[in-house]
Amino acid sequence: MVGSRILIVGGGIAGLACAWELSHALPDATITLLDAGDRPGGKLRREPLAGVALDVGAESMLARRSEALDLMSELGLDDQVVHPATTSASIWSRGDLHPMPKGTLMGIPSPASSALGILSADEVARAEAETPWDNGDFDDVSVGDYVAARMGDAVVDRLVEPLLGGVYAGRARSLSLRACLPQVFAGARRGESLTNAAAAAAMVATDSLAPVDQARVRPVFAGLEGGVGRLAEVLTDELRSRGVTIRSSTIVRELHREPDTAGGGWSVVVGPQPRPERLPADAVVVAVPAAPASRLLAANLPDAARALREIEYASMAIVTLAVGADGPGTVPLRGSGFLVPAVEGRTIKASTFSSTKWRWTAEAAGDLSFLRASVGRFGETFDLQRPDEELVAIAVAEVSEALGHQLPRIADTHVQRWGGALPQYTVGHVDRVDRIRAATAAAPGLELAGAAYQGVGIPACIASGRSAAQTVVTHLRTLAAGTGG
Repeated sequence: MVGSRILIVGGGIAGLACAWELSHALPDATITLLDAGDRPGGKLRREPLAGVALDVGAESMLARRSEALDLMSELGLDDQVVHPATTSASIWSRGDLHPMPKGTLMGIPSPASSALGILSADEVARAEAETPWDNGDFDDVSVGDYVAARMGDAVVDRLVEPLLGGVYAGRARSLSLRACLPQVFAGARRGESLTNAAAAAAMVATDSLAPVDQARVRPVFAGLEGGVGRLAEVLTDELRSRGVTIRSSTIVRELHREPDTAGGGWSVVVGPQPRPERLPADAVVVAVPAAPASRLLAANLPDAARALREIEYASMAIVTLAVGADGPGTVPLRGSGFLVPAVEGRTIKASTFSSTKWRWTAEAAGDLSFLRASVGRFGETFDLQRPDEELVAIAVAEVSEALGHQLPRIADTHVQRWGGALPQYTVGHVDRVDRIRAATAAAPGLELAGAAYQGVGIPACIASGRSAAQTVVTHLRTLAAGTGG
């Protein structure tokens, strides 16, 4: 095992986390990370706006999963973890901003009356008269179809859809209940009430060791001082200091099995013709989106490649604005932002008020306010083809309309396009991933990681990368034991 060569294809947070795990478990291994981007980090990225480096991709992470917090602790970033100053979001529905109902599970309200305003009185009454699910046992169903059948179309269109759109940029009537809301799926199979499931899931987690009247609320989300993009930057620097080779702007074009190698090794081909470079490896982790992963696996694992091709992706763009007040002070922004249901017919699907959500952003902004607007839902490509200046103009106009006043002077702007950013966990996704895993199990030394499989958030991607690394370690140790190496 001494001198093992490991290649990681993909430099997003899953690939970086995989390299981090491997560098500790196998300190004598030669680890090389190959990334097609201009820098590692994938969707964790910062860019300058009005002189301040801001996140232009992911800007928060789920704090109730430990993987991201654990990794930041290992990197010595504990004292730089921050939590939102406010999580008071709204929904822009029927011409007004309405507070997000408290006690919801991915938009499913509990009680339904808390959504009055977003929903009409008749729509609330329909949701309260929850219809039992009478389709018998089922393997999977879309979130939208299930919730609509039980609580009505309006709950899906005006509550569930914008929440799912924020996570997956997807459509509620295509996304899998089993994959996206596993706790609801399990309850559905037991015949439980949707309202009760939402109420139970929305209960605030507390420190079980503290007295009830002193229970400490655990924040749902976390960020990092200076931006979540710093996690990728710090991790990249630490990996290099540990001897990991990181090659950016490097596209892996082919993946080959090397059956004549002891234990059945691998190789990848990088670089353009006519002088491509072939890199040998004892193990390879493929941590890229489903489409390029499918192309790499097609020759050796056609069943896995076919299943990977079934995973579609949504593209999106994030428009970030630095807004200056006409007079002293900053532009008044209340809450953390708002979501926009697709039925409203707007171009933007959400806006985040960065200067009110994150204290460090407000302090760095000075007399400016920072906010972002996101564009792009699955299947919508026209708006993403607009030039940057049009997307900026649309964002300014629609945010202004939602706030009820024209945004004043725009001091600076940035448009970040994320092509094929978010995998769509459509109906049957869990079974699809099981097929992929079963097919790759026949190829020891090859592992898959990333957002395409069991979670799109930062903690889930970190878990995916570290799990792939652990499997590689087990494989290499088994090989070494068998050969006496």
